[in-house]
Amino acid sequence: MQKNCPICGDKIIGRADKKFCSDYCRNSHNNQLNKDSKNLIRNINNLLRKNYRILEELNPKEKTKTTKTKLIAKGFDFQHFTSIYVTKTGNTYYFVYDQGYLPLENEFYALVKRNS
Repeated sequence: MQKNCPICGDKIIGRADKKFCSDYCRNSHNNQLNKDSKNLIRNINNLLRKNYRILEELNPKEKTKTTKTKLIAKGFDFQHFTSIYVTKTGNTYYFVYDQGYLPLENEFYALVKRNS
């Protein structure tokens, strides 16, 4: 009994339980199955990378102050960060990996870098 590849339609030669004619078709099939979840992860990673670069650019000396306007102008997305740190005094720092920010009064932000 002859089986055909579900991706390209070519004849499958080899083991009886083989599903695809080549590694290319097998990879194409698996990429199609995982496309949606990979796109979500890729998009979130791109947003985190962009936020990290913005914080790194605005905070070259590991501790500084900036405005919300500057962050937004550079395309910073406040909804994407990797962790939250709450101090004993109740201040909430938001981190993108080792670069963090603390909301202050009058739309100012303290930028910090966490030492490993």
